Amino acid sequence: MTAKIEALEGDEIPPAPVSFFDSSLKETRQRVFYQWARTLFILCLFIFVVLSLFWGSQYSTEAKYPALNVFVVDFDGQVDPYRTNDTIVGPAVTYVTKKILASDNRHLGYTIKSPADFNNDPWAVRQAVYDEDAFAAVIVNPNATTLLRAAVSNGNTSYDPFGAIETIIISGRDQITYYMYIDPDLSILQGMVTAEFGPRWVQHLISQSTTNLSTVPPQVINPGIGFTNVDLRPFTPAVSEPAVTIGLIYLIIIAFFNFPFLMPIHAQFMKPGSHPPLKVAHWIVWRIASALVTYFFLSLSYSLVSLAFRIPFSNSPVPDTLSANNPNTYGRGSFVVFWMLNWVGMAALGLPCENMAMVLGFPWSSLFLIFWVITNVATAFYPIELASAFYRWGLAWPLHRIVEALHAHARV
Repeated sequence: MTAKIEALEGDEIPPAPVSFFDSSLKETRQRVFYQWARTLFILCLFIFVVLSLFWGSQYSTEAKYPALNVFVVDFDGQVDPYRTNDTIVGPAVTYVTKKILASDNRHLGYTIKSPADFNNDPWAVRQAVYDEDAFAAVIVNPNATTLLRAAVSNGNTSYDPFGAIETIIISGRDQITYYMYIDPDLSILQGMVTAEFGPRWVQHLISQSTTNLSTVPPQVINPGIGFTNVDLRPFTPAVSEPAVTIGLIYLIIIAFFNFPFLMPIHAQFMKPGSHPPLKVAHWIVWRIASALVTYFFLSLSYSLVSLAFRIPFSNSPVPDTLSANNPNTYGRGSFVVFWMLNWVGMAALGLPCENMAMVLGFPWSSLFLIFWVITNVATAFYPIELASAFYRWGLAWPLHRIVEALHAHARV
């Protein structure tokens, strides 16, 4: 009994809990308040600075619309066998284009190009859009005026007004830019052209005393001309959008969280015990090599999600200048190309996260993840052409290149 009492007296009795404002906690309270305030200040400053990078990428976007260049090419009467100096359709389009450029209204970067710049070949303009020399093109076909006049004189009931002019886009290049900026502005141009051409064309027909309007097909009088919209590579199907937008954020996050899961496993090489520690240089090589192999299989799992939801990866190839939904140059091998793009992308996005996690440690490495996600998204999901010149550094960021590669892969 005496031994038990002596044992209890020998143990340290934990101090009783005290209130928050107890004098014994004065130094601890001051230290906690200081560390809490310092950490809060750092987080607030970090949030303001990093989020400003994201908001800034969209600041004054409207003022930079001219950076989205659009070719306007008038082939009307410029190519045999339709060569003539008496054209009416082409001049109407170029007149409206110049009117838009001279106005103070927001507009795209319309550029009137000579047919000679494309060897007098309208298909070369399509190729230029496909090759990303321009975001879009407006082509006045060589026979626009000739067919219109022939429809009047011959009473051609099969005349199609929408064969006069073509607008060429490639929404698979960047669906957000086209749907938000380019398509609406092209619709304004089309409306202005038809509004400008219609009254003049009717007056022209009335002034021709030899023209019997009762024999002229209705579509020849109104609208007379129209636009055929050609999307060389429409962005379809809708389920493919995550693969080139938000899904890529998950690619960064998956690569980042590779570190905390595998770090305890890697650390076994460095713990002294039943074996000597591994040389640091060899440990780093192991870390990089094992990370690349890990990304190889993680990117496969990520890519299989797109395959499971039937994003097409086995369609036949189609020439660049023809409109087609989801052609695949590599046939059934397109999925492997897609997988390799995701693997390289995950490595480019993940290895910096891995390095910063080792340098900063937790929880500060989480701030790098936020910085990495925001700066990559700001320069990848929105056109850099519409951002300030400050954002040109985004051209070197991995996600921008990955998105470009995936869009290109979707187009071919």
